[in-house]
Amino acid sequence: MNELYFETIKCDDFEVFNLHYHIQRISRTIGININLQEYIYPPSNKLLKCKVIYDNSGIVDIEYNQYHKKNISSFKLVYDNDINYSKKYLNRDCIDNLKKEISEDEIIIVKDGLITDTSIANIAIYYENRWLTAKTPLLIGTSRNRYIDNDLLIQKDISVKMLKESNKIALLNAMIDFDILEDFTIKD
Repeated sequence: MNELYFETIKCDDFEVFNLHYHIQRISRTIGININLQEYIYPPSNKLLKCKVIYDNSGIVDIEYNQYHKKNISSFKLVYDNDINYSKKYLNRDCIDNLKKEISEDEIIIVKDGLITDTSIANIAIYYENRWLTAKTPLLIGTSRNRYIDNDLLIQKDISVKMLKESNKIALLNAMIDFDILEDFTIKD
């Protein structure tokens, strides 16, 4: 059976956002250029999360769900030097298993002593008056790439110490874009 992958694409008021970056990631993942505009037709003007499921041969399914942003203010650092999520696999067990026994809202995954991602987003920290994001994230996100391309984010190795010294962090994904948090806690 083919490995399944997915893209989460923001749709709002019938507009589809940042398709160029999603098309790029699909192409990097399976080596096929797919014109997503031919497949995505939002069924309502509400804020929707469009989930495009695909495999090595092309699009398998498309789902639309109304999106409700999670309130995230507490994080647990989890350490896993063996985790690999370099493609946006539909099977997220390697990430979901890390979240099983936490009481915080979200996790921050540390690999080889460096900050990578949360379970749902890339992360950026405001450190020494600039926004930094992990040089080696678990997954190269579409919003992350967009902000790097626009010179708003710098890629750098981020230590746990740097994270803890930051008074602002941001979560980045297709649905929340660049969501800055100033009131948060991080637990080891």
